[in-house]
Amino acid sequence: MTTEQYKGEHTGLDLLKVGSKDVFTDNISKIGQLFPEVLTEKRDEHGRLRPAIDFEKLKQFLSEEIVDGRESYEFTWVGKREAIAEAGRPTTKTLRPDLDESVDFDKSENIFITGDNLEVLKILQESYLGKIDMIYIDPPYNTGKDFVYSDKFQKTDQELKEEMDLLDEEGRQVVGLTKNEKSSARYHSDWLNMMYPRLRLARNLLKDSGIIFISIDDNEQANLKVMCDEIFGEENFRNILSVRRYDKNLNRQFMEDGLQSLNIGLEYIYIYSKTEAAKLSPVFRKATDDRSNKGYWKGFWNNADRPTMRYDILGYTPKEGQWKWKEESAREAIENYRTFEQEYSSKMTLEEYWKLTGENKKFLRRNLNGNGKNKGVEHWVAPSSGILRTSNWSDLLISKPTGLDIPFDSPKSAEVIQQLIKLSGIGEGVILDFFGGSATTADAVMQLNAEDGGNRKFILCTLDEEVADKSAAKEAGYETIDQISRERIRRAAAKIQEEHPELVGKQDFGFKAYKLDSSNFKDVSARPDQFIQGELFDSVSNIKEGRSGLDLLFQVMLTWGMELSLAIDLKKVAGAEIYDVDQASLIASFEDDISEEVIRYIAQQQPLRAVFRDSSFANSADKINVSEIFKELSPNTKVKVV
Repeated sequence: MTTEQYKGEHTGLDLLKVGSKDVFTDNISKIGQLFPEVLTEKRDEHGRLRPAIDFEKLKQFLSEEIVDGRESYEFTWVGKREAIAEAGRPTTKTLRPDLDESVDFDKSENIFITGDNLEVLKILQESYLGKIDMIYIDPPYNTGKDFVYSDKFQKTDQELKEEMDLLDEEGRQVVGLTKNEKSSARYHSDWLNMMYPRLRLARNLLKDSGIIFISIDDNEQANLKVMCDEIFGEENFRNILSVRRYDKNLNRQFMEDGLQSLNIGLEYIYIYSKTEAAKLSPVFRKATDDRSNKGYWKGFWNNADRPTMRYDILGYTPKEGQWKWKEESAREAIENYRTFEQEYSSKMTLEEYWKLTGENKKFLRRNLNGNGKNKGVEHWVAPSSGILRTSNWSDLLISKPTGLDIPFDSPKSAEVIQQLIKLSGIGEGVILDFFGGSATTADAVMQLNAEDGGNRKFILCTLDEEVADKSAAKEAGYETIDQISRERIRRAAAKIQEEHPELVGKQDFGFKAYKLDSSNFKDVSARPDQFIQGELFDSVSNIKEGRSGLDLLFQVMLTWGMELSLAIDLKKVAGAEIYDVDQASLIASFEDDISEEVIRYIAQQQPLRAVFRDSSFANSADKINVSEIFKELSPNTKVKVV
């Protein structure tokens, strides 16, 4: 912020307020539109007046709908109020591009982010609001041996490190996570406080047709269900999938004396949609029975007991149980088979006739030689290369070696995640995993794209958590988890391209890498009267040392709600670097000194948005000149400075 702005001189160039979406302020604004009488103001930590809500007045407007007392159903825990508040707090952090760790940065539309996923989710709120097609996450299961994220951001870094015992004997940071022991009084609460704001923010990112899949085991599955019912709505609960944890001989459980419980050999995947608009697609597993590969006849009776489903079929009416279809469908299927027998059976097989007529006809007959409770009444099961999956995916393992020589404990199976993507019905769209871990989601996306020609993109987020000493990863030369994740993507991409050379240059096998960092801009949030003369000179440039033009560009893009995957064209005009994002959706130049020639060139492109460094202009007259140039050449462009 410059001296001219403190003086209040109007130059026509407004300062772009960088930062994440402020959910609290948005909500206050929405309430104010409905009830303007409840709007008030309060001072923030910098002494500036901010909009606020007078809740006593709001209660008066809603007095008939307010529930008194605590005799209402609710799911609560220690710290829930703070967890809800945390989801609404904006962040000052940003994402900086990491060109060295990226693969095909200029062209790839895949995203890999290193950093705390809560902060990252806040940053993505503007750019990806309602744009994500599917989310898959594999969060910490809270086994008592794993870690949970600590989100006490109101504390200083030093206070937080000391409180969480994150420093070793020499005062060095050990890890950014805290171990959640089962002996802790807040064992479940800590996990819920970690998950709640992340799921709340994740829901915002989903499309109305979007689906979220969450892996969990028995430690927190019950709490996860109730929490997701609250966040996504009970009506949007779609199912629970059960997947085998490992291959194990269950008989061994009974060979020891004093058996206390059966072995828990399953993990679960909870499925929620954002709205009822979401639709799931049928998913098949490989057929193991020969009869499933070709059409076959199967008894039409089942053991349910609905009297309305007991009707005459070709001379027989069951006295118990019921037929499988409604009578109207059964009559149609009988006629279909009669037509085949009379007109086509001498010319072709039933399967050939089924294919000829569009592969959608049902057939029903009665074999008078049949016995059993169906008394020969049979329906024809159409040929299939697979069997429709139920919620029990017993033919799969939840964890599976990558086959890529990547040292990672119990990575999730790429095959399982591929099946989830198929279930979501996404052939083209964005898949988010903000507990990225071993990058299985990225591997699964690339494999499935290669298999079916899809155009799915991934966004992954994981921590730069240090690997354990003396671990296989450490011995292999890896220092942090995110290093392993990126290498997994590179090796998976190389393997797919080796197996499918025809896809080289046609499928996206790269990714843009970003790292979470503090804002590129200095804190200039104090009021003008709080500055002393020396500080004003220090604030001539509010950009931190060591931050590049590309750093500034991506923070501006995120502030303006632009996706990280957009194409960027770097040009040089009159010695100045100019960034053109998405064919003039945004044009920016962050040079220390920008000539009129450069300003005119940018204005002539008629971009939707244009951004410059505030300190690029020596005085108010220069800024007024810029404003006038854009009024002349591109009056509809939003021009801002940072």
